[in-house]
Amino acid sequence: MTQWAAIVNFLIYLGVTVPLMGVGLLFFNLTTPYSEFGLIRHGGEVTDPAKVAAGKAAAYDLGGKMIGQVLVLASAVYHSLGLLDLIVWGLIGIAFQIIIFYFFELLTPFKVLAEIPKGNVAVGIFSFCLSLASGLLMASLISY
Repeated sequence: MTQWAAIVNFLIYLGVTVPLMGVGLLFFNLTTPYSEFGLIRHGGEVTDPAKVAAGKAAAYDLGGKMIGQVLVLASAVYHSLGLLDLIVWGLIGIAFQIIIFYFFELLTPFKVLAEIPKGNVAVGIFSFCLSLASGLLMASLISY
């Protein structure tokens, strides 16, 4: 493959994976009763400690989901047989990140969906770790 062909291939795959990341973030935000982006945006109001804590908790939660999704996408890029295969694995990764989040919600003695907007940063960090671990696991399961 020539250098130009490799650059074009890079740009094509980048043009598919970046929108998939955006779709994932959109779905992650739509599947919770609160807006992670809103909590993060208002987390800069340093005069209100509750908003700062809620912003941090939401940032950890959403950041973990994004990193978990990127791990799946990176594995899909490496293992995919083509763009359609990459898109399918990317969408599967998004769906399973959401499913695992809600499974986590059912198993814990606390309700993540209630704790994040209240500013429970510990729950946000735990959710971050869960998303990272599940993304790594899903990424390792992708093969052709």
